Amino acid sequence: MFGLGFQEILLILLLALLLFGAKKLPQIGKALGNSIKEFKDAFEGKNKEDKTDEKSDSNEKPDDNKK
Repeated sequence: MFGLGFQEILLILLLALLLFGAKKLPQIGKALGNSIKEFKDAFEGKNKEDKTDEKSDSNEKPDDNKK
């Protein structure tokens, strides 16, 4: 990948564990994952408004009482 072997990756993970602690690592991982997902969505041209519009359109029931 970047010329990193198993030992280098293991060393980086151990340093992260020492710096942030075991309780913070899952939170940091989740935040990083969400950030990457939002970046990909923005890069592809998707945004949250489009997703909410699609959900509200599919949840609306047709009004049979229209005159």
